[in-house]
Amino acid sequence: MNYRRLILSGSWLVRKLCTAASETASDAMVEVAAPRRNTLYSRLSALGATGGTVSEALNDFVMEGKMIRKDELSRCIKQLRKYRRYQHSLDIMDWMEKRNMEFSFVDHAIRLDLISKTKGIGAAEDYLSALPPSAKNVLTYGALLNCYCNHLMKDEALALFKKMDELKLINNTLPFNNLMCLYMRLGQPEKVPQLIDELKRRNIPLGCFTYILWMQSYANLKDIEGVENVLEELSNDSEGNCTWTTYSNLAAIYVKAGLFEKAEACLEKLEKDMMPRQREAYHFLISLYAGTSNRAEVYRAWEALKRAFPSVTNTSYLIMVQALAKLKDFEGLKKCFEEWESSCSTYDMRLATSTIRGYLSGDMLEEAELVLVNATRRSKGPFTRARECFMVYYLKKRCFDLALKHMEAAVSEFDSWRPYPETKAAFFDYFINEGDIDAAEEFCKILKNNNSLDSDAYHGLLRTYVAAGKVAPAIRKRLKDDGIELSQELQDLLVNVCPE
Repeated sequence: MNYRRLILSGSWLVRKLCTAASETASDAMVEVAAPRRNTLYSRLSALGATGGTVSEALNDFVMEGKMIRKDELSRCIKQLRKYRRYQHSLDIMDWMEKRNMEFSFVDHAIRLDLISKTKGIGAAEDYLSALPPSAKNVLTYGALLNCYCNHLMKDEALALFKKMDELKLINNTLPFNNLMCLYMRLGQPEKVPQLIDELKRRNIPLGCFTYILWMQSYANLKDIEGVENVLEELSNDSEGNCTWTTYSNLAAIYVKAGLFEKAEACLEKLEKDMMPRQREAYHFLISLYAGTSNRAEVYRAWEALKRAFPSVTNTSYLIMVQALAKLKDFEGLKKCFEEWESSCSTYDMRLATSTIRGYLSGDMLEEAELVLVNATRRSKGPFTRARECFMVYYLKKRCFDLALKHMEAAVSEFDSWRPYPETKAAFFDYFINEGDIDAAEEFCKILKNNNSLDSDAYHGLLRTYVAAGKVAPAIRKRLKDDGIELSQELQDLLVNVCPE
Protein backbone atom coordinates (compact mmCIF):
# COMPACT_ATOMS: atom_id res chain seq x y z
CA MET A 1 0.00 0.00 0.00
CA ASN A 2 1.41 3.32 -1.03
CA TYR A 3 1.11 5.81 1.83
CA ARG A 4 -0.68 8.23 -0.47
CA ARG A 5 -3.60 5.84 -0.59
CA LEU A 6 -4.10 6.38 3.11
CA ILE A 7 -5.15 9.95 2.45
CA LEU A 8 -8.87 9.94 1.99
CA SER A 9 -9.52 10.86 -1.61
CA GLY A 10 -12.99 11.15 -3.07
CA SER A 11 -13.79 7.68 -4.38
CA TRP A 12 -12.37 5.86 -1.36
CA LEU A 13 -14.29 7.96 1.10
CA VAL A 14 -17.53 7.66 -0.81
CA ARG A 15 -17.25 3.89 -0.61
CA LYS A 16 -16.33 4.12 3.05
CA LEU A 17 -19.30 6.32 3.81
CA CYS A 18 -21.56 3.83 2.05
CA THR A 19 -20.19 1.10 4.37
CA ALA A 20 -18.76 -0.88 1.47
CA ALA A 21 -15.21 -1.18 2.75
CA SER A 22 -13.07 -1.70 -0.29
CA GLU A 23 -10.82 -4.69 -0.62
CA THR A 24 -9.40 -6.30 -3.75
CA ALA A 25 -10.74 -9.14 -5.83
CA SER A 26 -7.64 -11.16 -5.02
CA ASP A 27 -8.62 -11.16 -1.38
CA ALA A 28 -11.93 -12.69 -2.41
CA MET A 29 -10.06 -15.64 -3.87
CA VAL A 30 -8.28 -16.10 -0.56
CA GLU A 31 -11.66 -16.05 1.16
CA VAL A 32 -12.87 -18.86 -1.12
CA ALA A 33 -10.14 -21.13 0.20
CA ALA A 34 -10.93 -20.42 3.83
CA PRO A 35 -13.36 -22.55 5.81
CA ARG A 36 -16.64 -20.83 6.72
CA ARG A 37 -19.58 -21.30 8.93
CA ASN A 38 -21.94 -19.68 6.43
CA THR A 39 -22.40 -22.48 3.91
CA LEU A 40 -24.56 -20.36 1.62
CA TYR A 41 -21.94 -17.63 1.44
CA SER A 42 -19.22 -20.20 0.82
CA ARG A 43 -21.06 -21.41 -2.28
CA LEU A 44 -21.72 -17.90 -3.55
CA SER A 45 -18.18 -16.66 -2.92
CA ALA A 46 -16.76 -19.70 -4.74
CA LEU A 47 -18.55 -18.75 -7.97
CA GLY A 48 -15.73 -16.39 -8.87
CA ALA A 49 -13.37 -19.36 -9.05
CA THR A 50 -15.65 -22.24 -10.02
CA GLY A 51 -18.01 -20.53 -12.44
CA GLY A 52 -21.76 -21.10 -12.47
CA THR A 53 -24.50 -18.61 -11.77
CA VAL A 54 -25.93 -17.16 -8.59
CA SER A 55 -29.44 -18.39 -9.40
CA GLU A 56 -28.16 -21.94 -9.90
CA ALA A 57 -26.31 -21.86 -6.58
CA LEU A 58 -29.34 -20.49 -4.71
CA ASN A 59 -31.79 -22.87 -6.38
CA ASP A 60 -29.57 -25.86 -5.64
CA PHE A 61 -29.40 -24.77 -2.01
CA VAL A 62 -33.20 -24.63 -1.81
CA MET A 63 -33.59 -27.98 -3.61
CA GLU A 64 -31.46 -29.54 -0.90
CA GLY A 65 -34.22 -28.66 1.52
CA LYS A 66 -32.41 -25.75 3.12
CA MET A 67 -34.12 -22.52 4.01
CA ILE A 68 -32.75 -19.18 2.81
CA ARG A 69 -33.66 -16.19 4.94
CA LYS A 70 -33.57 -12.65 3.64
CA ASP A 71 -31.19 -11.50 6.38
CA GLU A 72 -28.79 -14.25 5.33
CA LEU A 73 -28.88 -13.06 1.73
CA SER A 74 -28.33 -9.49 2.91
CA ARG A 75 -25.18 -10.59 4.73
CA CYS A 76 -23.96 -12.37 1.58
CA ILE A 77 -24.55 -9.23 -0.48
CA LYS A 78 -22.64 -7.15 2.04
CA GLN A 79 -19.66 -9.50 1.93
CA LEU A 80 -19.63 -9.80 -1.85
CA ARG A 81 -19.78 -6.01 -2.21
CA LYS A 82 -16.84 -5.81 0.15
CA TYR A 83 -14.82 -7.82 -2.36
CA ARG A 84 -16.18 -5.90 -5.37
CA ARG A 85 -18.27 -8.81 -6.59
CA TYR A 86 -20.94 -6.42 -7.78
CA GLN A 87 -22.56 -8.55 -10.48
CA HIS A 88 -23.00 -11.49 -8.14
CA SER A 89 -24.45 -9.16 -5.52
CA LEU A 90 -26.95 -7.79 -8.03
CA ASP A 91 -27.81 -11.31 -9.18
CA ILE A 92 -28.75 -12.19 -5.60
CA MET A 93 -31.10 -9.20 -5.45
CA ASP A 94 -32.64 -10.19 -8.80
CA TRP A 95 -33.24 -13.68 -7.41
CA MET A 96 -34.80 -12.16 -4.29
CA GLU A 97 -37.16 -10.12 -6.46
CA LYS A 98 -38.28 -13.19 -8.38
CA ARG A 99 -39.03 -14.85 -5.04
CA ASN A 100 -41.16 -11.84 -4.09
CA MET A 101 -38.98 -10.93 -1.14
CA GLU A 102 -39.87 -7.49 0.12
CA PHE A 103 -37.21 -4.80 -0.37
CA SER A 104 -36.57 -2.17 2.27
CA PHE A 105 -35.54 1.37 1.37
CA VAL A 106 -31.95 0.38 2.20
CA ASP A 107 -32.23 -2.57 -0.19
CA HIS A 108 -33.39 -0.26 -2.99
CA ALA A 109 -30.44 2.07 -2.34
CA ILE A 110 -27.98 -0.84 -2.44
CA ARG A 111 -29.55 -2.21 -5.61
CA LEU A 112 -29.35 1.18 -7.30
CA ASP A 113 -25.65 1.37 -6.46
CA LEU A 114 -25.05 -2.14 -7.83
CA ILE A 115 -26.95 -1.34 -11.03
CA SER A 116 -24.78 1.73 -11.51
CA LYS A 117 -21.62 -0.34 -11.10
CA THR A 118 -22.69 -3.14 -13.41
CA LYS A 119 -25.00 -1.52 -15.98
CA GLY A 120 -24.14 2.16 -15.86
CA ILE A 121 -25.57 5.42 -14.57
CA GLY A 122 -28.43 5.46 -17.07
CA ALA A 123 -29.75 2.14 -15.79
CA ALA A 124 -29.49 3.41 -12.20
CA GLU A 125 -31.50 6.52 -13.13
CA ASP A 126 -34.14 4.33 -14.74
CA TYR A 127 -34.33 2.17 -11.63
CA LEU A 128 -34.92 5.19 -9.41
CA SER A 129 -37.56 6.57 -11.77
CA ALA A 130 -39.47 3.26 -11.66
CA LEU A 131 -39.59 3.11 -7.85
CA PRO A 132 -42.86 3.94 -6.08
CA PRO A 133 -43.02 7.45 -4.59
CA SER A 134 -42.48 6.18 -1.04
CA ALA A 135 -39.15 4.60 -2.06
CA LYS A 136 -37.87 7.85 -3.60
CA ASN A 137 -36.36 9.11 -0.40
CA VAL A 138 -33.11 10.24 1.19
CA LEU A 139 -31.58 6.76 0.82
CA THR A 140 -32.28 6.18 -2.86
CA TYR A 141 -31.68 9.78 -3.92
CA GLY A 142 -28.52 9.71 -1.83
CA ALA A 143 -27.37 6.53 -3.57
CA LEU A 144 -27.79 8.17 -6.97
CA LEU A 145 -25.95 11.27 -5.75
CA ASN A 146 -23.13 9.00 -4.66
CA CYS A 147 -23.06 7.45 -8.15
CA TYR A 148 -22.94 10.85 -9.84
CA CYS A 149 -20.04 11.91 -7.62
CA ASN A 150 -18.15 8.67 -8.25
CA HIS A 151 -18.46 9.26 -11.99
CA LEU A 152 -17.46 12.94 -11.64
CA MET A 153 -20.81 14.07 -13.07
CA LYS A 154 -20.71 17.50 -11.47
CA ASP A 155 -23.74 19.10 -13.12
CA GLU A 156 -25.97 16.09 -12.43
CA ALA A 157 -24.71 15.85 -8.84
CA LEU A 158 -25.39 19.52 -8.10
CA ALA A 159 -28.83 19.36 -9.70
CA LEU A 160 -29.77 16.31 -7.64
CA PHE A 161 -28.39 17.88 -4.46
CA LYS A 162 -30.60 20.92 -5.13
CA LYS A 163 -33.63 18.69 -5.68
CA MET A 164 -32.94 16.79 -2.46
CA ASP A 165 -32.64 20.10 -0.64
CA GLU A 166 -35.97 21.31 -2.03
CA LEU A 167 -37.55 18.05 -0.84
CA LYS A 168 -36.02 18.67 2.60
CA LEU A 169 -34.05 15.42 2.41
CA ILE A 170 -30.72 16.90 3.48
CA ASN A 171 -30.37 16.83 7.23
CA ASN A 172 -26.93 15.25 7.74
CA THR A 173 -23.39 15.45 6.42
CA LEU A 174 -23.51 12.57 3.92
CA PRO A 175 -24.74 14.52 0.84
CA PHE A 176 -22.24 17.28 1.66
CA ASN A 177 -19.46 14.70 2.03
CA ASN A 178 -20.30 13.37 -1.43
CA LEU A 179 -19.95 16.85 -2.94
CA MET A 180 -16.70 17.42 -1.06
CA CYS A 181 -15.33 14.17 -2.50
CA LEU A 182 -16.44 15.27 -5.95
CA TYR A 183 -14.69 18.64 -5.70
CA MET A 184 -11.52 17.02 -4.36
CA ARG A 185 -11.39 14.60 -7.27
CA LEU A 186 -12.07 17.41 -9.73
CA GLY A 187 -9.07 19.31 -8.36
CA GLN A 188 -11.21 21.98 -6.68
CA PRO A 189 -10.36 21.60 -2.98
CA GLU A 190 -11.07 25.30 -2.40
CA LYS A 191 -14.79 24.45 -2.66
CA VAL A 192 -14.71 22.26 0.44
CA PRO A 193 -14.48 25.04 3.08
CA GLN A 194 -17.51 26.65 1.44
CA LEU A 195 -19.51 23.48 2.05
CA ILE A 196 -18.25 23.39 5.63
CA ASP A 197 -19.57 26.93 6.12
CA GLU A 198 -22.95 25.84 4.76
CA LEU A 199 -23.06 22.88 7.16
CA LYS A 200 -22.37 25.21 10.05
CA ARG A 201 -25.01 27.65 8.84
CA ARG A 202 -27.55 24.83 8.90
CA ASN A 203 -26.37 23.67 12.35
CA ILE A 204 -25.57 20.21 11.02
CA PRO A 205 -22.90 18.64 13.28
CA LEU A 206 -19.66 17.75 11.50
CA GLY A 207 -18.69 14.10 11.64
CA CYS A 208 -15.27 12.48 11.65
CA PHE A 209 -15.14 11.94 7.87
CA THR A 210 -16.23 15.52 7.22
CA TYR A 211 -13.38 16.83 9.34
CA ILE A 212 -10.96 14.56 7.51
CA LEU A 213 -12.13 15.83 4.12
CA TRP A 214 -11.81 19.38 5.38
CA MET A 215 -8.25 18.69 6.51
CA GLN A 216 -7.43 17.06 3.20
CA SER A 217 -8.76 20.03 1.25
CA TYR A 218 -6.23 22.28 2.98
CA ALA A 219 -3.52 19.69 2.43
CA ASN A 220 -4.27 19.72 -1.30
CA LEU A 221 -3.95 23.49 -1.20
CA LYS A 222 -0.56 23.00 0.55
CA ASP A 223 -1.88 24.86 3.58
CA ILE A 224 -0.55 22.85 6.52
CA GLU A 225 -1.52 25.59 8.95
CA GLY A 226 -5.09 25.23 7.71
CA VAL A 227 -4.89 21.47 8.30
CA GLU A 228 -3.73 21.99 11.87
CA ASN A 229 -6.43 24.61 12.52
CA VAL A 230 -9.06 22.06 11.49
CA LEU A 231 -7.53 19.51 13.86
CA GLU A 232 -7.67 22.04 16.69
CA GLU A 233 -11.32 22.78 15.98
CA LEU A 234 -12.02 19.05 15.83
CA SER A 235 -10.35 18.54 19.21
CA ASN A 236 -12.35 21.37 20.75
CA ASP A 237 -15.59 20.13 19.18
CA SER A 238 -15.37 16.55 20.41
CA GLU A 239 -12.46 14.42 21.57
CA GLY A 240 -14.48 11.46 20.35
CA ASN A 241 -14.00 12.60 16.76
CA CYS A 242 -10.21 12.42 17.14
CA THR A 243 -9.96 8.79 16.13
CA TRP A 244 -7.37 6.48 14.64
CA THR A 245 -8.69 7.43 11.20
CA THR A 246 -8.20 11.13 11.94
CA TYR A 247 -4.59 10.84 13.02
CA SER A 248 -3.59 8.25 10.41
CA ASN A 249 -4.80 10.62 7.71
CA LEU A 250 -3.03 13.52 9.39
CA ALA A 251 0.18 11.47 9.44
CA ALA A 252 -0.27 10.71 5.73
CA ILE A 253 -0.72 14.42 5.04
CA TYR A 254 2.52 15.19 6.86
CA VAL A 255 4.34 12.43 4.97
CA LYS A 256 3.18 13.80 1.63
CA ALA A 257 4.29 17.28 2.69
CA GLY A 258 7.72 15.94 3.67
CA LEU A 259 7.17 16.82 7.36
CA PHE A 260 8.53 13.51 8.62
CA GLU A 261 9.07 14.53 12.24
CA LYS A 262 5.45 15.60 12.59
CA ALA A 263 4.33 12.44 10.81
CA GLU A 264 6.25 10.18 13.16
CA ALA A 265 4.98 12.10 16.19
CA CYS A 266 1.45 11.35 14.94
CA LEU A 267 2.28 7.69 14.48
CA GLU A 268 3.75 7.43 17.96
CA LYS A 269 0.58 8.95 19.41
CA LEU A 270 -1.54 6.57 17.37
CA GLU A 271 0.32 3.51 18.52
CA LYS A 272 0.39 4.59 22.16
CA ASP A 273 -3.16 5.88 22.63
CA MET A 274 -5.41 4.68 19.81
CA MET A 275 -4.04 1.45 18.32
CA PRO A 276 -6.96 -0.79 17.36
CA ARG A 277 -6.35 -4.52 17.20
CA GLN A 278 -6.85 -4.69 13.45
CA ARG A 279 -4.49 -5.73 10.71
CA GLU A 280 -5.29 -2.53 8.83
CA ALA A 281 -3.83 -0.46 11.66
CA TYR A 282 -0.49 -2.25 11.33
CA HIS A 283 -0.68 -1.86 7.56
CA PHE A 284 -1.00 1.90 8.02
CA LEU A 285 2.01 1.99 10.32
CA ILE A 286 4.16 -0.01 7.92
CA SER A 287 3.18 2.08 4.89
CA LEU A 288 3.54 5.43 6.63
CA TYR A 289 6.89 4.60 8.20
CA ALA A 290 8.05 3.57 4.74
CA GLY A 291 6.88 7.00 3.60
CA THR A 292 9.20 8.60 6.16
CA SER A 293 12.05 6.27 5.04
CA ASN A 294 12.27 4.81 8.56
CA ARG A 295 13.37 1.25 7.82
CA ALA A 296 13.77 0.25 11.48
CA GLU A 297 10.19 1.24 12.34
CA VAL A 298 8.86 -0.61 9.28
CA TYR A 299 10.46 -3.84 10.49
CA ARG A 300 9.33 -3.22 14.08
CA ALA A 301 5.71 -2.75 12.98
CA TRP A 302 5.97 -5.85 10.78
CA GLU A 303 7.18 -8.01 13.64
CA ALA A 304 4.47 -6.56 15.89
CA LEU A 305 1.83 -7.52 13.32
CA LYS A 306 3.16 -11.08 13.13
CA ARG A 307 3.03 -11.37 16.93
CA ALA A 308 -0.49 -9.92 17.13
CA PHE A 309 -2.18 -12.38 14.76
CA PRO A 310 -1.96 -16.16 14.38
CA SER A 311 -1.35 -15.98 10.63
CA VAL A 312 -0.12 -13.45 8.10
CA THR A 313 -2.49 -12.77 5.22
CA ASN A 314 -1.62 -12.13 1.59
CA THR A 315 -2.64 -8.51 2.07
CA SER A 316 -0.22 -8.07 4.97
CA TYR A 317 2.62 -9.52 2.91
CA LEU A 318 1.63 -7.19 0.06
CA ILE A 319 1.87 -4.15 2.33
CA MET A 320 5.32 -5.22 3.52
CA VAL A 321 6.58 -5.95 0.01
CA GLN A 322 5.46 -2.52 -1.17
CA ALA A 323 7.06 -0.84 1.84
CA LEU A 324 10.40 -2.60 1.27
CA ALA A 325 10.30 -1.70 -2.43
CA LYS A 326 9.75 1.94 -1.49
CA LEU A 327 12.70 1.77 0.89
CA LYS A 328 14.85 0.21 -1.86
CA ASP A 329 15.59 -2.62 0.58
CA PHE A 330 15.96 -5.22 -2.14
CA GLU A 331 17.52 -7.86 0.10
CA GLY A 332 14.59 -7.54 2.50
CA LEU A 333 12.16 -7.52 -0.43
CA LYS A 334 13.59 -10.77 -1.76
CA LYS A 335 13.45 -12.41 1.65
CA CYS A 336 9.87 -11.29 2.34
CA PHE A 337 8.58 -12.35 -1.09
CA GLU A 338 10.25 -15.75 -0.90
CA GLU A 339 8.88 -16.28 2.62
CA TRP A 340 5.37 -15.62 1.32
CA GLU A 341 5.82 -17.61 -1.88
CA SER A 342 7.02 -20.68 0.00
CA SER A 343 4.06 -20.75 2.38
CA CYS A 344 1.06 -19.22 0.57
CA SER A 345 -2.04 -21.33 0.02
CA THR A 346 -3.36 -19.04 -2.71
CA TYR A 347 -0.97 -17.41 -5.19
CA ASP A 348 -1.71 -13.69 -5.24
CA MET A 349 -0.56 -11.90 -8.40
CA ARG A 350 -0.60 -8.57 -6.57
CA LEU A 351 2.43 -9.69 -4.58
CA ALA A 352 4.28 -10.90 -7.65
CA THR A 353 3.49 -7.66 -9.48
CA SER A 354 4.60 -5.45 -6.60
CA THR A 355 7.83 -7.43 -6.27
CA ILE A 356 8.48 -7.13 -10.01
CA ARG A 357 7.87 -3.38 -9.81
CA GLY A 358 10.26 -3.14 -6.86
CA TYR A 359 13.02 -5.08 -8.61
CA LEU A 360 12.66 -3.03 -11.79
CA SER A 361 12.95 0.19 -9.80
CA GLY A 362 16.42 -1.05 -8.83
CA ASP A 363 17.28 -2.22 -12.38
CA MET A 364 17.16 -5.84 -11.17
CA LEU A 365 15.75 -7.11 -14.46
CA GLU A 366 16.85 -10.74 -14.11
CA GLU A 367 15.20 -11.07 -10.70
CA ALA A 368 12.00 -9.44 -11.99
CA GLU A 369 11.82 -11.77 -14.99
CA LEU A 370 12.28 -14.80 -12.76
CA VAL A 371 9.33 -13.72 -10.59
CA LEU A 372 7.11 -13.45 -13.68
CA VAL A 373 8.20 -16.86 -14.99
CA ASN A 374 7.42 -18.51 -11.65
CA ALA A 375 4.11 -16.66 -11.44
CA THR A 376 2.97 -17.99 -14.82
CA ARG A 377 3.64 -21.51 -13.51
CA ARG A 378 1.75 -21.07 -10.25
CA SER A 379 -1.08 -18.72 -11.18
CA LYS A 380 -3.73 -18.55 -13.88
CA GLY A 381 -3.26 -14.79 -14.03
CA PRO A 382 -4.12 -12.29 -15.22
CA PHE A 383 -0.53 -11.19 -15.75
CA THR A 384 -1.30 -7.94 -17.56
CA ARG A 385 -0.46 -5.67 -14.62
CA ALA A 386 2.91 -7.38 -14.18
CA ARG A 387 3.60 -7.08 -17.90
CA GLU A 388 2.76 -3.37 -17.75
CA CYS A 389 5.59 -2.96 -15.22
CA PHE A 390 7.98 -4.37 -17.83
CA MET A 391 6.45 -2.17 -20.55
CA VAL A 392 7.07 0.99 -18.54
CA TYR A 393 10.58 -0.16 -17.62
CA TYR A 394 11.59 -0.93 -21.22
CA LEU A 395 10.05 2.27 -22.58
CA LYS A 396 12.09 4.31 -20.13
CA LYS A 397 15.16 2.40 -21.31
CA ARG A 398 14.16 3.20 -24.94
CA CYS A 399 13.76 -0.54 -25.70
CA PHE A 400 10.51 -0.32 -27.63
CA ASP A 401 10.63 -3.80 -29.16
CA LEU A 402 10.84 -5.43 -25.73
CA ALA A 403 7.99 -3.26 -24.42
CA LEU A 404 5.95 -4.22 -27.49
CA LYS A 405 6.58 -7.89 -26.79
CA HIS A 406 4.97 -7.59 -23.37
CA MET A 407 2.09 -5.53 -24.78
CA GLU A 408 1.37 -8.21 -27.39
CA ALA A 409 1.43 -10.85 -24.64
CA ALA A 410 -0.99 -8.79 -22.53
CA VAL A 411 -3.43 -8.42 -25.45
CA SER A 412 -3.22 -12.15 -26.26
CA GLU A 413 -3.81 -13.10 -22.60
CA PHE A 414 -6.68 -10.69 -22.07
CA ASP A 415 -8.65 -9.51 -25.10
CA SER A 416 -10.13 -6.49 -23.34
CA TRP A 417 -6.82 -5.38 -21.79
CA ARG A 418 -6.95 -1.72 -20.81
CA PRO A 419 -3.60 -0.22 -19.81
CA TYR A 420 -3.24 1.80 -16.63
CA PRO A 421 -2.76 5.58 -17.05
CA GLU A 422 0.94 5.43 -16.19
CA THR A 423 1.44 2.76 -18.88
CA LYS A 424 -0.30 4.87 -21.51
CA ALA A 425 1.75 7.87 -20.43
CA ALA A 426 5.00 5.89 -20.80
CA PHE A 427 4.09 4.83 -24.34
CA PHE A 428 3.21 8.35 -25.42
CA ASP A 429 6.36 9.78 -23.79
CA TYR A 430 8.32 7.37 -25.97
CA PHE A 431 6.34 8.25 -29.12
CA ILE A 432 6.78 11.98 -28.46
CA ASN A 433 10.52 11.70 -27.89
CA GLU A 434 10.91 9.60 -31.06
CA GLY A 435 8.37 11.60 -33.10
CA ASP A 436 6.89 8.22 -34.10
CA ILE A 437 3.41 9.00 -35.43
CA ASP A 438 2.81 5.57 -36.96
CA ALA A 439 3.47 3.75 -33.69
CA ALA A 440 1.32 6.25 -31.77
CA GLU A 441 -1.58 5.74 -34.19
CA GLU A 442 -1.31 1.95 -33.91
CA PHE A 443 -1.34 2.23 -30.13
CA CYS A 444 -4.46 4.38 -30.32
CA LYS A 445 -6.17 1.70 -32.41
CA ILE A 446 -5.54 -0.82 -29.64
CA LEU A 447 -6.90 1.61 -27.06
CA LYS A 448 -10.00 2.27 -29.16
CA ASN A 449 -10.67 -1.44 -29.61
CA ASN A 450 -10.64 -1.80 -25.81
CA ASN A 451 -12.72 1.32 -25.11
CA SER A 452 -9.86 3.17 -23.47
CA LEU A 453 -9.17 5.86 -26.07
CA ASP A 454 -9.76 8.92 -23.89
CA SER A 455 -8.79 12.59 -23.84
CA ASP A 456 -5.40 11.79 -22.27
CA ALA A 457 -4.60 9.42 -25.13
CA TYR A 458 -5.56 12.04 -27.71
CA HIS A 459 -3.45 14.56 -25.82
CA GLY A 460 -0.45 12.22 -26.20
CA LEU A 461 -1.24 11.60 -29.86
CA LEU A 462 -1.48 15.31 -30.65
CA ARG A 463 1.78 16.00 -28.86
CA THR A 464 3.39 13.27 -30.96
CA TYR A 465 2.23 15.03 -34.14
CA VAL A 466 3.62 18.34 -32.83
CA ALA A 467 6.95 16.69 -31.97
CA ALA A 468 7.13 15.20 -35.48
CA GLY A 469 6.14 18.51 -37.09
CA LYS A 470 3.22 16.87 -38.90
CA VAL A 471 -0.46 17.73 -39.34
CA ALA A 472 -3.57 15.52 -39.20
CA PRO A 473 -6.42 17.15 -41.14
CA ALA A 474 -9.05 14.61 -40.01
CA ILE A 475 -8.31 14.58 -36.32
CA ARG A 476 -10.96 17.12 -35.32
CA LYS A 477 -13.62 14.82 -36.77
CA ARG A 478 -12.07 11.84 -34.98
CA LEU A 479 -12.24 13.67 -31.68
CA LYS A 480 -15.89 14.48 -32.27
CA ASP A 481 -16.76 10.94 -33.38
CA ASP A 482 -15.08 9.50 -30.28
CA GLY A 483 -16.98 11.87 -27.99
CA ILE A 484 -13.87 13.60 -26.66
CA GLU A 485 -14.54 16.91 -24.91
CA LEU A 486 -12.06 19.53 -26.06
CA SER A 487 -10.09 20.92 -23.13
CA GLN A 488 -8.09 24.10 -23.54
CA GLU A 489 -4.91 22.00 -23.85
CA LEU A 490 -6.38 19.96 -26.69
CA GLN A 491 -7.58 23.10 -28.44
CA ASP A 492 -4.12 24.63 -28.20
CA LEU A 493 -2.55 21.50 -29.71
CA LEU A 494 -5.12 21.38 -32.50
CA VAL A 495 -4.03 24.84 -33.65
CA ASN A 496 -0.79 23.26 -34.88
CA VAL A 497 -1.95 19.74 -35.74
CA CYS A 498 -5.24 20.50 -37.44
CA PRO A 499 -5.52 24.23 -38.25
CA GLU A 500 -9.02 25.35 -39.28
